[in-house]
Amino acid sequence: MPETFRDWQEFAFDDRIAHWAKAADAAATGVLVDPVHAAQYRYRKTWFVGVDALPNAPDGSVDGIPLEGEVIDALAQKTWHQAQLSVTFPGYPKQMSGESEGQHRFRIKRDAAHVDGLLPQGPNRRRHLIEPHAFILGLPLNTSAHSPLVVWEGSAAIMHTAFQDALGAHDPLQWSRIDLTEVYQAARRQCFETCRRVELPAKPGEALLLHRLALHGVAPWQGSVPCPQSRRIAYFRPHLADPSDWLAAP
Repeated sequence: MPETFRDWQEFAFDDRIAHWAKAADAAATGVLVDPVHAAQYRYRKTWFVGVDALPNAPDGSVDGIPLEGEVIDALAQKTWHQAQLSVTFPGYPKQMSGESEGQHRFRIKRDAAHVDGLLPQGPNRRRHLIEPHAFILGLPLNTSAHSPLVVWEGSAAIMHTAFQDALGAHDPLQWSRIDLTEVYQAARRQCFETCRRVELPAKPGEALLLHRLALHGVAPWQGSVPCPQSRRIAYFRPHLADPSDWLAAP
C-alpha cells in the first residue's frame, strides 16, 4: 500500500489489466458451471464465493495472458495464489437455511462488513487471526453497477489501534490463538458510527486496492433489472510470511 492507513485506492483503466480481465472472465464462465465448484454457491445461489476458484497460474496469468499493469508493478508481488472469484446474482443476498434473522439483516443493512483473515473458530465461532494478508486486490471482470465492493473510510486506523492493543504485547507466532471476537466487534461498531461508507464500483481494466485492515463488504443487489446477469470480480489476498507484518506500517 502506498500510504499508511489509506483504506483504499482506485487505479485507473489500464489496457494490460483489461486484457487480463477479459481472459479471466472467460475462464470464470467455465468455473461457474463446473460441478467441482457447485458447493461454493451460497444464499440460494445468489452468491458464488469462489475461494481459490480462478484458474490463474502462479505468475498470475490466465490462459497465457499475463497479469500486468500499474497496480501490479506497484505491489511487486512475485507469486500469486489462485484468486477468489466472487460473483453475485440478482436478488443477492437471499436468506439461506440456518441463517438467523440477525445474520441476514446484517448482510443486507451492513453489507456483511468484515476484516479479512479473522475467521470464526470452534462451535462458538470465535474470531481469530488465521490468515494475515498483505493486501486485498480486486480486479473487476465484467461491467455491472450491482453489488459493488463497499469500504468504510478511516476503518483501517481504527482496526489497527484495536488490534495493536490486543496483540501488541504477544508473540506474533501466538496471535492466531488469541480470541479477538469482542475487540473486533467493538472496533467494527466504532467504524459504523464514525466512518463514511463508500461504494466502489469499478470496470474491467480498473483495479481496487484495499488496506488489509480495512472494514469492507459487498452491497446487496439493487433493482430488478438483471443486466448483466451477474457481477464478477477476482480478489487476490497474498498471505504474509511473517504475521507480525500484519500490524506493521504498510
